[in-house]
Amino acid sequence: MSQITDRLAELGLTLPAVATPVAAYVPAVVSGNHVYTSGQLPMVDGTLQATGKVGTADGQVSPEDAKKHAATCIMNALAAVESVIGSLDRVTQVVKVVGFVASDPSFTGQPGVINGASDRLAEIFGEVGSHARSAVGVTSLPMDTPVEIELIVAFA
Repeated sequence: MSQITDRLAELGLTLPAVATPVAAYVPAVVSGNHVYTSGQLPMVDGTLQATGKVGTADGQVSPEDAKKHAATCIMNALAAVESVIGSLDRVTQVVKVVGFVASDPSFTGQPGVINGASDRLAEIFGEVGSHARSAVGVTSLPMDTPVEIELIVAFA
């Protein structure tokens, strides 16, 4: 087993299979010593886990649930990374997370939602998981998902 595989097991987590792209793109690309992932949705076994907007008056998706979906997105992103470099043990730094939250215009809690991804990276990688980040509110996302995450990592 690898160090990261062991850490995932300690946390009770399993890296999923790479999510099948829903359009004309690949899940991840290597350029130099960096991996850039495509936007990852909260898919589990090929099924989108939620639809709707975060922070709406009718409570379509709660901020707490959206935070959990962001954690699912980052696991899908890590699966995409592993698919192109072979092992997450090769990751030397999580460089940047870009998170998109489909939200009500009055909702301003996007950073808290994307903390679901950031917290998961810290749990898995420790200091190597510290990263720059953007948390952006948008009017809609593909398939009406509430959250989408992109990831950039450096590797050796």
